[in-house]
Amino acid sequence: MYSNYFLMSNEDVKKYVQAKIEGFSGEVQCQEIGDGNLNYVFRVTNASGASIIVKQAGPQARISESFVLSTDRNRIETEALLLEAEYTPDLVPKIILFDQAMSCCVMEDLRDFEIMRKDLMTFKTFDHFADNISTFMAENLIRTTDFLMNPIKKKQLQKQFINPELCEITEHLVYTEPYIDFKKQNILTKGNEEFIHNFVYNDKELHIKVAKLKQQFLTQGQTLLHGDLHTGSIFINEKTLKVIDPEFAFYGPIGYDVGNLVANLTFSWLRALAFNESAYVHWVEEALVDTMEKFEFKARAILKESSEQFTVYEEVAEEFLASVLRDTFAIAGLEINRRIIGLAKVADMTTINHNGARILAERRGLSIAKECIKNEAITSISRYMQLLLKYKGEVLV
Repeated sequence: MYSNYFLMSNEDVKKYVQAKIEGFSGEVQCQEIGDGNLNYVFRVTNASGASIIVKQAGPQARISESFVLSTDRNRIETEALLLEAEYTPDLVPKIILFDQAMSCCVMEDLRDFEIMRKDLMTFKTFDHFADNISTFMAENLIRTTDFLMNPIKKKQLQKQFINPELCEITEHLVYTEPYIDFKKQNILTKGNEEFIHNFVYNDKELHIKVAKLKQQFLTQGQTLLHGDLHTGSIFINEKTLKVIDPEFAFYGPIGYDVGNLVANLTFSWLRALAFNESAYVHWVEEALVDTMEKFEFKARAILKESSEQFTVYEEVAEEFLASVLRDTFAIAGLEINRRIIGLAKVADMTTINHNGARILAERRGLSIAKECIKNEAITSISRYMQLLLKYKGEVLV
């Protein structure tokens, strides 16, 4: 019955779950709850109150019908979650079923969790966050490199996770359009148009730096990336967190994932400044430092397990980590720029309702981003924090 793909409605999902999932053969309720840019997400609840999530890839992105995409991204997401579960089983949702024909997966319902971005926007803090997310990044990003993984297996995974269509979205939305608006789909905040044209569109030196970073993204297959690691891809509660949505997974530079996380915490910092939440500004600063210090410590410890012959030389691992950190902060700059200038915004910024406050928050972000990209001396979290503090009290005109 489900051997040929079709995009399911609520009623279709109910029948699908009744046919496929043990314990859901009777009366069920179904609600579409997806709020992302690409896929359809359904919560299905049975008569006893147990619930599961059904996620299906549609042939077009929800954010724009111009993004026509292969539904194979659901396979990539599911297989990435299964691999992440080998290294960090407590930090990803459990997969119950994968159906390649229907391009959908069934997974545990994280109804006791909340999307982290939503909680951060209400200035909620989480003491466990830095430890858990640094573990997720170190375990998954370091263990899928050539330092820890059999090189034949790694090359097989590179083939398995070739993801050309979603990589092209990243290549355009992150690495090109915020600087050269060739698709004419950037969205500039009213009052910031001239600033962005002068500060970003007309900065040739910045463009050259970005072009080099784009070449790195296109060619450097260091590790299996989550590919979209931000606070909207993390479910969290008072005790722990779960990382979701690795449909952009592919082999690329480690700094891409870590930099995305740094940038999205920086949006929380910019928002807290805009709302004069000084205690929360301080918490985000501490979370940034704690996350990056723990990531470095754990990554270094994992690298010491390596059987790759040249890691007997400490300098090899240290130079590798140093390059990852430089990439991290440069890519954080790219992510900040694309969320302020480009098509895909973040609610942290768009819900700063006072236009003057939003303009200032954006200019702070764009200034931090430019320095991250252009200044190759920003290679540590301490240097990054100096950059944040520099723009904390500055009025940009």
